[in-house]
Amino acid sequence: MTNPIRDIEKSRVILITGSNTSENHPVLSSYVKRAVAFKGAKLIVVDPRKIRMTEFATLWLRQNLGTDVAWINGMMHVIIKENLYKEKYVTSRTVGLDELKKTVEKYTPEYVEKISGIPKEDLIKAARLYATAPAASILYTMGITQHISGTDNVKSLANLAMLCGNVGVEGGGVNPLRGQNNVQGACDMGALPNVFTGYQRVTDPAVRERMGKAWGVERLPEKNGLTATEMMQGAHEGRVKALYVIGENPMVSDPDLGHAKKGLESLDFLVVQDIFLTETARLADVVLPSACFAEKEGTFTNTERKVQRVRKAVEKPGEAREDWRIISEVASRMGYPMAYESPQAIMAEIGRVTPSYCGINYERLKRDGIHWPCTGTDHPGTPCLHMDQFTCGLGVFHAIDWIPPAEVPDEEYPLYLTTGRVLYQYHTGSMTMKSDGLNELAPECFVEISPGDAQAYELKQGETIKVASRRGEITAKARISDMAVDGTLFIPFHYAAAAANELTNTALDPTAKIPELKVCAVKIEKS
Repeated sequence: MTNPIRDIEKSRVILITGSNTSENHPVLSSYVKRAVAFKGAKLIVVDPRKIRMTEFATLWLRQNLGTDVAWINGMMHVIIKENLYKEKYVTSRTVGLDELKKTVEKYTPEYVEKISGIPKEDLIKAARLYATAPAASILYTMGITQHISGTDNVKSLANLAMLCGNVGVEGGGVNPLRGQNNVQGACDMGALPNVFTGYQRVTDPAVRERMGKAWGVERLPEKNGLTATEMMQGAHEGRVKALYVIGENPMVSDPDLGHAKKGLESLDFLVVQDIFLTETARLADVVLPSACFAEKEGTFTNTERKVQRVRKAVEKPGEAREDWRIISEVASRMGYPMAYESPQAIMAEIGRVTPSYCGINYERLKRDGIHWPCTGTDHPGTPCLHMDQFTCGLGVFHAIDWIPPAEVPDEEYPLYLTTGRVLYQYHTGSMTMKSDGLNELAPECFVEISPGDAQAYELKQGETIKVASRRGEITAKARISDMAVDGTLFIPFHYAAAAANELTNTALDPTAKIPELKVCAVKIEKS
């Protein structure tokens, strides 16, 4: 997030898109609700489903799946045409506006309505509301990123924010809400195939030399590694022989699970390190039991870039060990002695090798967290990014055209499918499905379908139906709901017994290599 969570309540307009915030981020959603209910903020929700946040919205734009670049370009068309953009900000802090203007020129409200289904009048209202706010915040999640155009979607939102001067201001920003508690921290620590800690590129010789000296290694990899989706394809093709999976359950979370299973079964060796015996762990040659968050010391970095201490509350069970101890011992047995005295020693090393963390240490984290970048032990941290200038100097507008999803409905598969989460289960259910109370509230998978589609297919509430795509099929009970729109089904992906990802598409964003989990074509019939 460019801005801290507390800034949401300073926003005059909040734009939420690709995020079922009240169910996926219920605590953070309370900031949005308070901003609307008590602080006079206006809320724009752009979502194909009638999620609960629409109840708080001044405007709800119900777009067709996979049309995000189109409606964002449409808003910018209106803003530029009506001269509502922040000209002084754009002139002094950005480059590329002329190319952007050329691209969005054709995205008239009428043209966007044909693509997105959003009424032109509503698009114009949303554009004016966002552009004229003293400070406007954009919140998004995987409904924006899990498309073949995911990178384009994010860049388009950044375009919109810069156009209206909403980057580097309190109450503004472009704010991705992370899907798990330490996703931000994992990325910061180099859990990506192309960077070391702090997003230092592995292809940079100076970075490799510096990291090599810190770790006592003469040579570090010069080429980018594989993304998670590329690893699975590599396993399927026999190019990847072994896989070490830590805290992930691809046998429920990956797209096209039939393909994923074949990939994992093709490996010579599979290691899974987790707190429970997940669906993926059941396929493993070796399972390493790890401690959960409450059973260890350390730090997490949350969605707003805030580094926080985690303190041990209970003893770990059985033979479980802290993740850092397991990794250190595996590394040592493989020939690289990795000996740390404590998590505090690891944090000290993080500060030495990670420029954005260099001012953060355990002593400073005793009472409260610190937002990176924090460039010295006397630096207070940086809750809001890009206040004076962008990290790269000038912000760059990207002129982006809309492209359709990789798979759209046809005669054989006439319906769209999108996937997501529900409030009472989490991700692949590894933890939440151990709770009787949560299982009572959300016991099984369902297929959310509109009243219109239910009538067309002669379906009754709770009736078991079969949903099939070009990749697989599942059966689940129909949930007839006005949350759904005609022509589009919604299925939560938590449930291994009826896994939505049996159906989803492996088509990838060409830049981020993220699969298009939010759009595919399906058909249904009574089971």
